[in-house]
Amino acid sequence: MRVKAFVRAGLTAIGRVALLGLLSPPVKLALFILSVVSLVSTVAGVGLVLAPLVAMLVRAYADVHRRAARDWSWVEIPRPYRELPAGAFLGNPRRWWWLVRDPATWRDLLWLLAGAPAGLLLGIAGPVLLVYGLHGVLAMPVLIAAAGDSYGYGVTWPIEDTLDMLSVPPQGALVTAGALYAGPWLLWALAHFDRALLGPTRGAALARRVDRLTETRTQVVDAQAAELRRIERDLHDGAQARIVSLGMSLGMAEDLVTRDPAAAQALIAEARQASGLALAELRHLVRGIHPPVLAERGLDGGLRALALTLPIPVTVEVDLGGRPDAPVESAAYFAVAEALTNVVKHAHASTAWVWLSHFGGALAIIVGDDGTGGATLSGGSGLAGVARRLEAFDGSLRVDSPSGGPTVLTMELPCVLSSPRTSPSSATG
Repeated sequence: MRVKAFVRAGLTAIGRVALLGLLSPPVKLALFILSVVSLVSTVAGVGLVLAPLVAMLVRAYADVHRRAARDWSWVEIPRPYRELPAGAFLGNPRRWWWLVRDPATWRDLLWLLAGAPAGLLLGIAGPVLLVYGLHGVLAMPVLIAAAGDSYGYGVTWPIEDTLDMLSVPPQGALVTAGALYAGPWLLWALAHFDRALLGPTRGAALARRVDRLTETRTQVVDAQAAELRRIERDLHDGAQARIVSLGMSLGMAEDLVTRDPAAAQALIAEARQASGLALAELRHLVRGIHPPVLAERGLDGGLRALALTLPIPVTVEVDLGGRPDAPVESAAYFAVAEALTNVVKHAHASTAWVWLSHFGGALAIIVGDDGTGGATLSGGSGLAGVARRLEAFDGSLRVDSPSGGPTVLTMELPCVLSSPRTSPSSATG
């Protein structure tokens, strides 16, 4: 099975890198020539309309490579283009000026020009190695079938004597295996080449990050204000009202204790029941702010305890060498909780799973289910709230949910881990 998977992965990668590498040179060169002509034609006024149209084609084609890098190599290439100003309709000089002032426009042209030979080189490397290796593997059967002929078969594998004839097939097998192994790396190299030119520059990335942090800070302030209002409302309508009722019941019991002990005893019993309900509501309120099991047992114990409360089986795998800071830990816990709540409410799934690990300076969380799929960040399913919660910590959420399922949510939270902490509860859990 491992050999089949290795061969399948290698052939798939070689086919994909050949598709991108061999088909892209003519397309890139054609788009490059069109781009240059459209910009030059601005002198005659035609470029005011033609240049933005060609730029749209270039960016659409670049987006195809961005999606290929994301889906085939797990390499994210953000779109670095500036936002179109208001009123910059097609043919308006403002749109042309916006286009030529955007550094990403010129980086796209550089990608078209440099990407044609680079893509061609990477695209032919895999198939050539594979064909060359298979040629050597098939040397022995062909030579046996052509017994009596000269050893002139070795056009690419020189064969001069019997020893060469016997050694060529093993060498060909090694080259074939090397080609299959190199296939995913060639695809990865092409994706990183595209990211170097199609992604934002360091300055643009920093500017985008500042804008994003400014936006998320505003969202966090609004969320905190809403959370405070919710806590105040819950306290006022819940625990506070019960505590007021408790005080009134005790006051009346105090007046009746000498005149009507039985009535006073009933009021005291009612007050004791009210105190229990108030305490339960306070515990529920505190659990919504920071679950005690999370503070005691960390993410591992907290997520496992959460999984036990759900009506479907949930597999939890946690591989952490320490604990993140409390705010990050809480954000990760509630993000997983919201994701699993969506699974129960909307996915129609029979099982779900949670995988959590730490590498590359970030907490990586994957939540998946075998449901019907179709989850989006804009469908009102609560995932937008999860994304906002993660963005407050400079994290990210990726949704992979094709129609028919399965759904896989990939979350990342930049953080560092402290040394593992132990407690009596975590030691026994």
